[in-house]
Amino acid sequence: MLFILTMKSNLLSGIYNPADLRLLKEEQLAQVAQELRQFIIDVVSVKEGHLGASLGVIELTIALHYVFNTPEDLLVWDVGHQAYGHKILTERRENFHTNRQLGGVAGFPKRDESVYDAFGVGHSSTSISATLGMAIASKLKGDFDKEHIAVIGDASIASGMAFEGLNHAGVTDANILVILNDNAIGIDPSVGALKKYLTAVKNGKNPKQNNIIKSLNFDYSGPIDGHDIPLLIKELNRLKKIKGPKFLHIVTTKGKGLQQAEENQVKYHAPGKFDASTGEIHLKSEENLPPKFQDVFGLTILDLAKKNQKIIGITPAMPSGSSLKFMMDELPERAFDVGIAEQHAVTLAAGMATQGMIVYCNIYSTFLQRAYDQVIHDVAIQNLPVIFCLDRAGLVGEDGATHHGVFDIAYLRAIPNMIIYAPINEIALQNILYTAQLGLNHPIAIRYPRGRGVLPNWRTENFGHYKPVSIGKANCLKSGTKTAVLSTGAIGNNVIAALNQLGNPETIAHYDFPFIKPLDNDLLDKILASFDYIITIEEGTKIGGFGSAVLEYATANSFAKKIEILGIPDIFIEHGTVIEQQHFCKIDVKNLVNLFKKL
Repeated sequence: MLFILTMKSNLLSGIYNPADLRLLKEEQLAQVAQELRQFIIDVVSVKEGHLGASLGVIELTIALHYVFNTPEDLLVWDVGHQAYGHKILTERRENFHTNRQLGGVAGFPKRDESVYDAFGVGHSSTSISATLGMAIASKLKGDFDKEHIAVIGDASIASGMAFEGLNHAGVTDANILVILNDNAIGIDPSVGALKKYLTAVKNGKNPKQNNIIKSLNFDYSGPIDGHDIPLLIKELNRLKKIKGPKFLHIVTTKGKGLQQAEENQVKYHAPGKFDASTGEIHLKSEENLPPKFQDVFGLTILDLAKKNQKIIGITPAMPSGSSLKFMMDELPERAFDVGIAEQHAVTLAAGMATQGMIVYCNIYSTFLQRAYDQVIHDVAIQNLPVIFCLDRAGLVGEDGATHHGVFDIAYLRAIPNMIIYAPINEIALQNILYTAQLGLNHPIAIRYPRGRGVLPNWRTENFGHYKPVSIGKANCLKSGTKTAVLSTGAIGNNVIAALNQLGNPETIAHYDFPFIKPLDNDLLDKILASFDYIITIEEGTKIGGFGSAVLEYATANSFAKKIEILGIPDIFIEHGTVIEQQHFCKIDVKNLVNLFKKL
């Protein structure tokens, strides 16, 4: 299915790649911007995806490909939420309707998808370091004319890694251009002192001698209007003639060109399906639907914090995505958005824990990887009872390989002092959140998936009525005689569904192991002694995960059993729906039904 614009003279349809764009007259580019913006709106309104970020950089995208000789000149987009226009102008317009679908165009720049995607991205703040590396390499190879451009947002540039890149670039003569796309928002509004500084610069309040970027030895220009194509082209052409590190500060509006996206930038970051002509989001009825796990976390921690003055909430730039916003709105003095700064978030939590505070540090599983050293050195070695709430654990769907939370079991299980817990449903999540604030002797990681749970009546049944969890204990969900299925976390609901489809055969037992560390060794001893065939299932990597822990225990204790491990294989799982990804990994209901039939 192709999305075709119906304007009298359609310019976009004649642009296959940037070489075609450069054949146009400069005065034609405003029409290209209008058509490109509408093309993205038309596709995303039906196919879903990230919207506001790409709409905000349409003019910049066109100007960059018009002025620079891409792909020979190297263009790196930070994070990549804003790269839809770039993809459409670089030989992917005709199949852009497959964006984020299985086998289709990836939602983020990806090197093996296109020569125009100079660097694969998905997480923030990598663009300056990557682009600097490219620029230094070009110089070493004797290529002094190639341009290297990094486009980074005001939320991303506040991250420590971006500062590291700027700090290094400023003492080189590398031919690098950093473009700051300043729209005062990431996914949620930007925070911190740097935001206030940039606001002052935009308002003309900052003295020239106090320019942070100039102090780092960059040739600074701006701020300029990022939606003025002629001005952008003029400035980019001027900067092409200047060698060494350069910095262009542009001001844009996220969601530009769609009124609702401009007025509600958080909601329209990734709005789901909407009416392309009106911008109205197609709301699905949530009546009788289970809650989202993130909302269970957010509402429960708010309830607990109202009763326990020591509770603190921390998130690195994900107050809406994690639902910590509930607490931030009602108890702002005890809930902190620290910006895109995962390392800082973890060590900040550690510092608070030394003073007796009960700290819930909410980080997406995939983003905690960025703070692994801090988890080990600042939390685990000191045995500080920080409560890590790992949202988006497991497969996450259309965002693909950069966003899956499938490594946390393996990378956390190796750390001494760490407790790892994966709730099977919303009530289990609430109960462990409650138990953690009663007082633990070790740090704990609580991992739960993206999306909805399984209990439609969660709030009326259990909100505020918590039960303490026994640390390290597992549960028998269904007895059996021959085969034992051991699951951890919400993927256990696939086991329940598969067994239900088969009429709950007497031969198959099902055990829920919410604690991956410590394991329930007493129950595991009974299982290993009673069953000849054991299957483990997890929504995490099979290497070093829950199944590995069971196998290690069985081997160490001389249980010679056949143990089959189901989970994520040793490859990066590409974008698609969660069901498609689970099917590929053979942990969906259909595959489990077929497996259980053979037992």
